[in-house]
Amino acid sequence: MRKLLLILAAVLTLPALSQAPATPTPAQLTAAAQPSTDTTWWKHAVVYEIYPRSFKDSNGDGIGDLNGITSRLPYLETLGIDAIWLAPMYPSPQVDFGYDISNYTAIDPQYGTLADFDRLLKTAEQHHIRIVLDMVMNHTSDKHPWFIESASSRTNPKADWYIWNDGIPAPKRAADTPPSLNEHHGPNGWVVPPNNWSSLFQGSAWEWVESRQQFYYHFFYKQQPDLNYRNPAVEKAMFDAVRFWLDRGVSGFRLDAITTLYEDPQLHNEPLTGKLDASGFPESNHTLTSGLPEVHDFLQRLHNVVASYPGQRMLIGEIYTPNTTALRSWYGTAAHPELELPMDTLLGFHKEGHGITDSTNPTLGAAHFRKYITEAETELDGHTPLFVFDNHDQPRSWDRFTTPAETFEQKEDIAKIIATVLYTTPAASLTYYGAELGMPTHTPTRQQDVKDPIGITGWPKEKGRDGERTPMQWSTTAQSGFSSNSTTWLPVGSDYKTINVDTESSDPNSLLRWNEILIAIRRNNPTMHNGGIIMLDNDNPAVLSYLRTAPTNGHPILISLNMTSQPQTIHLDLTASGTHSNKIKTLLADAASLGSITDTGSITLPPFTTLIAEVQ
Repeated sequence: MRKLLLILAAVLTLPALSQAPATPTPAQLTAAAQPSTDTTWWKHAVVYEIYPRSFKDSNGDGIGDLNGITSRLPYLETLGIDAIWLAPMYPSPQVDFGYDISNYTAIDPQYGTLADFDRLLKTAEQHHIRIVLDMVMNHTSDKHPWFIESASSRTNPKADWYIWNDGIPAPKRAADTPPSLNEHHGPNGWVVPPNNWSSLFQGSAWEWVESRQQFYYHFFYKQQPDLNYRNPAVEKAMFDAVRFWLDRGVSGFRLDAITTLYEDPQLHNEPLTGKLDASGFPESNHTLTSGLPEVHDFLQRLHNVVASYPGQRMLIGEIYTPNTTALRSWYGTAAHPELELPMDTLLGFHKEGHGITDSTNPTLGAAHFRKYITEAETELDGHTPLFVFDNHDQPRSWDRFTTPAETFEQKEDIAKIIATVLYTTPAASLTYYGAELGMPTHTPTRQQDVKDPIGITGWPKEKGRDGERTPMQWSTTAQSGFSSNSTTWLPVGSDYKTINVDTESSDPNSLLRWNEILIAIRRNNPTMHNGGIIMLDNDNPAVLSYLRTAPTNGHPILISLNMTSQPQTIHLDLTASGTHSNKIKTLLADAASLGSITDTGSITLPPFTTLIAEVQ
């Protein structure tokens, strides 16, 4: 839901976890190299995020909907995904496009009805696809009946369902000086917010309500008041909503901004970052409003609810941490499990550690990928990592891992490298609609075109997240087949004539076909599905190479990725990793010269190329 600048605070309150992890031990590397026999579906899953407004419009109103998603399930089955993560489709005023929920057990009419949802669920099952819902637990909309009641008085039954406070006395000022923007007259005179907490979406995290003569707390927009989870009635109400959807048959939930559920009950000031947000307000560092220990206790209780249902239901967590050691804590323990798949955003979003080995592309570095893949396979105590390179809050990987100086063909080759990393490690994979096509970020160029509120208020420093949310590009026809309406909620990308499903489906060398083949190999090849992993050529700054070790009666698979704009020659001795042969047969490559490679002794990889080969 949030910009990456968000939640390093998830572990900043735990200094011991913020230290860099140690070099993996031989025992950890040996464990990572062992093939798996676990058939749990989500441990091998490809999860595909759909932003409902932007995927497919079935009724011509310019906004995507549930029936539109249902109509495109054959495409998703062909792509090979295992589950859809469906961004919020609940009733909402749409201030934050669904992340401000006004009813947790219904469907927003612009997306359809509960009957439409049930049809989507049933049809998805027929296409062997599961549905995972986005559950926003930190806050509601200010139009939710719970908040309307809570804001009405200090004595109503839901008076303490949110975080309310009287404020503190305002600084003394001259009688003829007007009050400041967040200074209000309450029962005890002029008051200001109780502390310096900043909202992630600009300005103070406190908003005044005249009917209560109090401030309420909001980590995000002021229209998204935070729930008070220190009140057991709030947890019960949210767990009831979870059960409502589990009873309908969903396979689990992606938990939005889950680390922010609890705040310091003493409301102490947070340290400041020394920076001003786009509105000019001093940023606090969120160490007292994210990652508190109570969140782990809550997740254990939520996990118990989800685990009580059959069918391997699961929880994905939106987690941003400064290192892999910190990520480990969000899995819980064997006795008290928490999240099945906390998002590992270090590999796909974390910039520090990128190996600047090629001056033409400083964001694509073998050292970065080697470091975070290795840590995910050795520092998580055998838990399954969930790798992600794209979502609805970040500029698309097509732009983040390429540079303007590169040609379209080079960018496409780099996109194939990203897809290869995503689908050929033992991790579970999370992708985002359009990533399989190479849809770029279409950032608005004018403030009047911005729909995202943080872009509207923060322009031009903050341009918002519209660029990564533009409609799915299906065809070369009007509006790229997304809608029959000449006006869509966001404009279709200007490149839709060349980047679209129809065009790429008919091109055997397209990025879409590359993704389909990768996912098929991942699903059908026993080694790619169940194999362990061994890093190779560890000191090579330009080429990332790793071996997927084979289960019984399988063949090891070699993956080598040239992450530079120059040809690179590698010399690999697989026998040093316990493999008894250096003979290989190419399974997939994006350069013709790699199709006839038969030995690992000397392989020349053209710029930005991928080689996937089976050891004979």
